[in-house]
Amino acid sequence: MDKFYSAERNVQILVALLKSHGIRYVIASPGTTNLNFVASVQCDPFFKVFSSVDERSAAYLACGIASESGEPVVLSCTGATASRNYVSGLTEAFYRKLPVLAVTSTQNPMRVGHLVPQVIDRSEQQADTVVDSILLNMVRSNNDAWDCVIKANKALLALRRHGGGPVHINLETGYNQDYSLQELPPAKMIRRIMPHDDFPELPTGGKIAVFVGAHQPFTPELTDAVDAFCACHDAVVFCDVTSGYHGKYEFHPALIASQYNWSQDPVRPSLMIHIGEVSGDYSVESMVGSKLWRINPDGELRDRYQRLTCVFEMEEITFFKHYTTDTEPRTAYLDACRNYHQQALKALPELPFSNVWIAQHSVDKVPEGVTLHVGILNSLRSWNFFELPKSVRTACNVGGFGIDGDVSTLIGASLVNPEKLCFAVVGDLAFFYDLNVLGNRHVGRNVRIMLINNGRGTEFHNFDHPASKFGPDGDLYMAAAGHFGNKSTELVKHYAQDLGFEYLSASNKEEYLAVVDTFFSPQPKERPVVFEVFTDSDDESEALRLLRNALMDSTGSMKQMARSVLGEKLTSKIGRIIRK
Repeated sequence: MDKFYSAERNVQILVALLKSHGIRYVIASPGTTNLNFVASVQCDPFFKVFSSVDERSAAYLACGIASESGEPVVLSCTGATASRNYVSGLTEAFYRKLPVLAVTSTQNPMRVGHLVPQVIDRSEQQADTVVDSILLNMVRSNNDAWDCVIKANKALLALRRHGGGPVHINLETGYNQDYSLQELPPAKMIRRIMPHDDFPELPTGGKIAVFVGAHQPFTPELTDAVDAFCACHDAVVFCDVTSGYHGKYEFHPALIASQYNWSQDPVRPSLMIHIGEVSGDYSVESMVGSKLWRINPDGELRDRYQRLTCVFEMEEITFFKHYTTDTEPRTAYLDACRNYHQQALKALPELPFSNVWIAQHSVDKVPEGVTLHVGILNSLRSWNFFELPKSVRTACNVGGFGIDGDVSTLIGASLVNPEKLCFAVVGDLAFFYDLNVLGNRHVGRNVRIMLINNGRGTEFHNFDHPASKFGPDGDLYMAAAGHFGNKSTELVKHYAQDLGFEYLSASNKEEYLAVVDTFFSPQPKERPVVFEVFTDSDDESEALRLLRNALMDSTGSMKQMARSVLGEKLTSKIGRIIRK
């Protein structure tokens, strides 16, 4: 009876990617635990397979083949102590930077330490034996498959990265005896492009967007390079409040990307080029097309949106200059994005008094040239919907994404230039978490803090949050309501004034509009300012719901029907699967 590829998906992924990366040499040692992998490469004529009973000898055989051919070589061994015999040969490969891939097959790693025969701990490797080591678990879900693809690509790319070297893959098996798969399923290959490599062609016939996550301040040279690239390719730059790009092609997609009853198809790019780091704009996921390229000097495979196809390990300016030619500037894509954004703005109904309403009515009041910090998460989301003046430097603690240091980060920024105004918009939990910094003797008169006090973690009461189903019971421990004076109108006032702050407050739209110009005045003040704004969680949730349902296209009624039957979370998940 003919035998073909193993039914184990992690084995299929690894074998498929070995072929995609052009890795054909395999040295197999006998065993049962590596049976699925060996059977799969044995049946495929692409691979050139050799046998070696002695794993120590196999590792040195691999060194010889790799040195002579210049190609990577795969080792395959079973469980027990078989892999220990690779150590001397891998050490040789490490110091000679030879691309040797040790695939050590293993039972479920959960069995380690439980006296199971032939199960040893391979979680740690000697420092000078491999340049990378990964575990490829069994695949039991789509997320497992994605994780397997990313890790396998990472391991195979490491064989040649930075001069090359040996790599270790610990490959889990369930001893599946099904070898009937005659056609190997594809697995997505991810390329790493170095400055000296041949660059891939940009896709033709589709839209291109540059997405900027949290980013260091843009130099004029980088801004010019991005602008020239966008002009050449009719591209647009998607930004959030942490992006820092303020060139000609800046666009903030959060408002239209957040629409539940609008498809985003008219503005969704076929290629997204990701620069920068973490973004706190969750809505941008709906704007990611079928392909994503990441440009970063770290060269790492970071695949938040599960669409990554290429990583460019280089400075961003190198990438953009490479793809830029002298052509007539085009802005059709940018014009379309701005048109839909204006439609969404005009479609917004009157919103309840909330962080979203405050952002809507305050972005044009923020003075030119100041710094604005927004807190995690409600403030960040709310201020992402609207565009600030280009000269405003914005920031948010999206790196670790915690609420614990928002105010201290603002104070730290304010110390750099005591004459530059530094504003913050933070929620009550973040404010009180970081309260002690207000007593720091270095706090200057250039500090102005807007505290949005709704008495709880209002995130957990938003209509689309999983905790909202608990209603008032969610306040007990999920939303942490009732702490810090339970929206006392006196607590922050006295604390701030006793520390020498000017104190302002508002509890409705009229009161807010009466003092907002004072808070955002570009004129220097004698004292730092705390502006406490009291909102209600129900209003916060309703404002978000109204905003997300402002636009509707031909698919809107179908989405609404699906949402009523399946629920918000499942509908969104199905939408993401379809877009992939």
